[in-house]
Amino acid sequence: MESVAVVTVLALLQYFAFSLQVGKARGEYKVDAPATTGHPVFERTLRVQQNTLEQLVLFLPGLWLFATYVRADIAAILGLVFIAGRAIYARSYIADPGSRSTGFAIGLAAEGILLIGALIGAVLSY
Repeated sequence: MESVAVVTVLALLQYFAFSLQVGKARGEYKVDAPATTGHPVFERTLRVQQNTLEQLVLFLPGLWLFATYVRADIAAILGLVFIAGRAIYARSYIADPGSRSTGFAIGLAAEGILLIGALIGAVLSY
């Protein structure tokens, strides 16, 4: 389970980095808080951070439930895939929103496997 804990911290650090990027973009594009609109690059940077938060709500419980009911090592690997997908999503979306699909799909696939696997594992252990 230590590997799952490390992946959890890595995912949270990635989210933290995305949050810092929002702050940097606020300054760079002169979008004063509490505004959430302004320069398009700021808006895309903010959307990456917000979408990642939305995904973490599903990802983190799925990661830990999969680790508990299926296998921790596979959960950790899927967690790293999710993090890589989020990184690709972030880079693509900020550069060109139309190119975000690949990164989003990678993260969503890992998240889906974690959730479905956790459900199956929990049901079978019942």
